[in-house]
Parts: sequence; C-alpha cells; structure tokens
Amino acid sequence: MKTEQDAYLTLAALCAQAEHCQYEMLEKMRRWELSEEAQARVMAKLIKERYVDDERYAHAFVKDKIRYNKWGRRKVEQALWQKRIDEDIRKRVLDEVDDDEYLSVLRPLLKQKRKSTKANSDYELNQKLMRFALGRGFTFDIIRQCLTLDNLEDLDDQE
Repeated sequence: MKTEQDAYLTLAALCAQAEHCQYEMLEKMRRWELSEEAQARVMAKLIKERYVDDERYAHAFVKDKIRYNKWGRRKVEQALWQKRIDEDIRKRVLDEVDDDEYLSVLRPLLKQKRKSTKANSDYELNQKLMRFALGRGFTFDIIRQCLTLDNLEDLDDQE
C-alpha cells in the first residue's frame, strides 16, 4: 500500500522518464489499492502539472508503433482504444499520419515476406501477403496499393 503522496511521487518520476496515459496511471494506483478519491486527486495533479497528457502520449505511441513495430492503422487504433484514449484524440492523431508513411512501412515488409512465402500462383501469393498485412493492422486500400502487379514487380526491381 502506498500513500497518496507516495503514489504521486512514484508516478511523477515514472512519467518524467517516458510518456504514459491516464489509464496506465490509474491501473497502477488500483494495484496499490489507493482509494478512488485519492486516485482522482493524484490524477488531477499529474494532469495539471502536465506529467500525463493523453494526446501527447497518443502522438508518441503512434509514431513508435508505426515506425518501429511496423503496425498499420487498425492495430494502432485498437491498442489506443485498449488504453482508453478518447476517440477524438485517437482519430485526430491517426489522421495526421499520411498514407505515404504506411506505404513506406508496408512495402519493405511485403518484400521480405514475399521472399519467404511459397505459393502456387500469383493469386495465392497475393492472398497470403494480404492476410499477413491485415494481421499487422494495415487497411485494404494501403494493402491494395502495395499488391498491384506493378508494385510487386517493383519490389523485385528494388533489390
């Protein structure tokens, strides 16, 4: 059990090291069995002092997951939903990412996957690549742009 002050100091130090959302902070306080009133006071203080900002967190999260984890829009959107980020914030932050960024992530993934995928026809190969890309959270329109016959040949030409 932590006191309200201990919880605040611990969470402030944690937030000073990396971005965190309100949901993560509330989960920690629940595990520490802090009363709901104390949780509300600590959270209000963290927000007031800008240790916690869900929009700032969402921006960092989206950039991290797209660039480093190679996730598509749907997977990032689902992860933000699970972290209870407000729908308006999710939409605004995700709309700032343009299709070119998703394409720059997906093309190399498909190129690599294509090399290791066995298929009896171009149709079967496209289906396997599409399932792979959908599993990474990419949308159909982005996948289609990458899986046109010309783009698949371009993937080979870029080697």
